[in-house]
Amino acid sequence: MKLFFLTALTMIAFAANSVLNRFALAHGEIDPISFAAIRLWSGALALCILVLLRDRRLVIWGRHRLVGAVSLLLYIVGFSTAYVALDTGVGALILFGGVQITMFAGALIAREVIPAARWMGAGLAFAGLAWLLWPGGTGAVPLIWAVAMCIAALGWGVYSLVGRGMTDPLGSTAGNFLVASPVLLAMLPLLPAQIDATPTTSVGITLAVVSGVVTSGLGYALWYSVLPRLPSSSAAVAQLTVPVIAFAGGVAFLGEPLTWRFVVAGLLVLSGVALASPSGRSSSAEK
Repeated sequence: MKLFFLTALTMIAFAANSVLNRFALAHGEIDPISFAAIRLWSGALALCILVLLRDRRLVIWGRHRLVGAVSLLLYIVGFSTAYVALDTGVGALILFGGVQITMFAGALIAREVIPAARWMGAGLAFAGLAWLLWPGGTGAVPLIWAVAMCIAALGWGVYSLVGRGMTDPLGSTAGNFLVASPVLLAMLPLLPAQIDATPTTSVGITLAVVSGVVTSGLGYALWYSVLPRLPSSSAAVAQLTVPVIAFAGGVAFLGEPLTWRFVVAGLLVLSGVALASPSGRSSSAEK
């Protein structure tokens, strides 16, 4: 029950990132690259302070640090950039569908045993997402922004796979943020910071800081603490709940309509997660 609660709390934090990012961009409070940079730097600062208070020292380099930092950077920049033009639902489907594919591929490469029920649960959950998020009308997905979200999905999937081997979740997350932050700063002149010439406001900065410190920094540290206790395939399926939670956040905070389609899709996703979630006995056996 504790593992379920912590996993659910982490998924809520992930969904909150989508709501915060969408709110900031939709209301013209900040441009996407500035949001990503502030999110990353504020998260790094908060996490480093927490680690220093705990250990009185900060280990910058460590096992898989480069992979963790690069994958984190790909996710944050790709995520913020893609939502400039992608429809919210299509973007979420690309992101978490890509994450699921990446993590299931990692599970197969690691020769993790994936029970039939987990495959069925993943399929059911993905079908629910497709039903909820895929556009029913016309209009092709803009390729460049779809590619940006695919890059974000690859980054987050790899970041989650790397986190399964971490013994110090808070320290590892702080190190990843700290290494990624100056890299993003060096990349800023090469990135399209003024995609829509959006000015940066105090509201935009505040939303980015909340995303960086709370829902990203602390949320990712919590995710790293949960990951070692979850099979890769289960972790992938659990993240399919995030678009549904984010959609609910959009209804509550962004005025998006609540429809019967959302209710049905939510039930499909949650049923799929329940089917794919291992019992205590099977989880222990897989480890």
